[in-house]
Amino acid sequence: MFEMVRSSMTLFFQGRLFAEPGKVYRQTAIGAVATAVILVVIGKLGLSLAVAAAAAGFIGGALQPYLFKDLRYR
Repeated sequence: MFEMVRSSMTLFFQGRLFAEPGKVYRQTAIGAVATAVILVVIGKLGLSLAVAAAAAGFIGGALQPYLFKDLRYR
């Protein structure tokens, strides 16, 4: 199990895990920006930073499978 994780991380950092690395970076950036926007909006609504961060993290994490559904691996 740990060998698989180590191998995947090595391939990722070498840029050989995904068939289209540019698409991975774009989808990751979209998810990060969406999470940041959600954090700011919830924070502006007057909720505490901890609640805003938890909600934004949950929503942003739930968004990742949708963003990554079409990625192809090598």
